[in-house]
Amino acid sequence: MTTRRRKAGEPTAQKREAHVQEEEGDRPYTRVLLQGALVICSLLVIRTFVDFEEKEYGQLATINEDIPHRFIEVGCSSDYDKEKVMFKGCIPSICGRVIMDHIVTREEAAKLLDVAKKGLSLGGSNGGASILDLHSGALSKGDKFVDIFSLQKTKSINIFTEDDFKLYTRVKDRIQHTITAEFGIPREKLFLTNPTFFSQMTTKPAQTVHDEYWHPHVDKETYGSFHYTSLLYLSEYGTDFKGGRFVFVDKDINKTVDPKRGRLSFFTSGSENLHYVEKLTSGTRYAITVSFTCNPQRAIDDPTLR
Repeated sequence: MTTRRRKAGEPTAQKREAHVQEEEGDRPYTRVLLQGALVICSLLVIRTFVDFEEKEYGQLATINEDIPHRFIEVGCSSDYDKEKVMFKGCIPSICGRVIMDHIVTREEAAKLLDVAKKGLSLGGSNGGASILDLHSGALSKGDKFVDIFSLQKTKSINIFTEDDFKLYTRVKDRIQHTITAEFGIPREKLFLTNPTFFSQMTTKPAQTVHDEYWHPHVDKETYGSFHYTSLLYLSEYGTDFKGGRFVFVDKDINKTVDPKRGRLSFFTSGSENLHYVEKLTSGTRYAITVSFTCNPQRAIDDPTLR
């Protein structure tokens, strides 16, 4: 592996809420998420890694560093071979991991954190991992999902604003442009894909397999459509939470990324970038996973206020 730099009778409110939860739990998007697309690590495609937690750690990006641009090239896996002709010009020819601290400002990240907290205030998993997906409306609530937009209508509230969605879309566009520039992809060949979501991780004991975010996995296997994965961190390692570092699992030594507010990390989604998130030991960790595909049939639209 080499490191290099490049440029770049009206029922009560309680009964109404229960009705929404029961009704929304059977939505198609919920079934998709329950099959492997909740949070970052589904158990459906867990790789068996002996003693992966006991391996020595190397630091890829620490909380005290200011990183304008860091590119770590890794050899591409064979995961993309069957798609090279079909999605020519988009499938990775160079694979790697990129860290940038100034693509999204800390102020923008703080506003997005507020969006995440507003949405998650209406739900939250019984376990340690919750999501808010503004595209599908999926919100973790208890041991299932509800539609946050239906839930808002039931409660006669609207916690989001047009500005929230405009900011979300601007940041997504900036991340997409950065990825296409970094990997030499024509902008029109890369598409936002599902699931793209806010995540909240806490120290609550896991209640379902979807709460167990700490297992190594490969995004392209877990989610199918992914070719490029990005993570925008909204809270900070060591201040807002402990544990919870992002870990790339490599043959000889694991590489860690400390979450930092406004830090953008993105990477090719194949098995060259097997990864997991450490268990939190205190606090609450917030991030956004923004996912991209080369397959136009798996593209999703920007979210809109409903």
